[in-house]
Amino acid sequence: MKKVILSFALVTGAAVAANAQSASFGIKAGASLTNFTGKGTDGVDTKNKFGFNGGFVANFGVNDVFSIQPELLYSMKGTKVTERSLGSGPDATITSTLHYIDVPVLAHINAGGLFFELGPQIGFLVAAKQKSEYNGQSDTQDVKSSIKTVDFGYAAGLGYQMPAGPGVGLRYNGGFTNIDKDNNSNSALHNSAFQLYLTYMFGGK
Repeated sequence: MKKVILSFALVTGAAVAANAQSASFGIKAGASLTNFTGKGTDGVDTKNKFGFNGGFVANFGVNDVFSIQPELLYSMKGTKVTERSLGSGPDATITSTLHYIDVPVLAHINAGGLFFELGPQIGFLVAAKQKSEYNGQSDTQDVKSSIKTVDFGYAAGLGYQMPAGPGVGLRYNGGFTNIDKDNNSNSALHNSAFQLYLTYMFGGK
């Protein structure tokens, strides 16, 4: 069902782009606050992790109110986990950093510069690292083989965008996919990310 919804959104986006009354293109970049959600985090001391997001944007206006916005983005995701020491020793910190190429296709409702956005997103994993820190020592491992390479999810947000020029937005990304390759529902992990970003658009009315 998720793949059907995503395919429908992509086809709809292509159709809208072909019949768009106006088009603009731009770039965006910002900071992310990410974590994992799901049963796999039960009883685990997870903390938000800062990251980066940025890439390319296209906006195809159907009319003055509605537009479709596909994007091609690089997104850092992941979490920090603190493992408490059972004795008097220091706690251990494990930082998971996942690197994705995300492709959201969003419906935009525009109201005089203010916009609201919602739509599906597909993410492609390009790298995954896990850094363990304990007692002043650290070790980094490649964990890409334990993470699913495709992540289906959604994005929702709001912001302000000039017809041409700068803009600002706040977005939430949620993942439908259990990214743990073990695929155990009792240890399910889902990506979760808040993104604050700046844009600069070229073209438009």
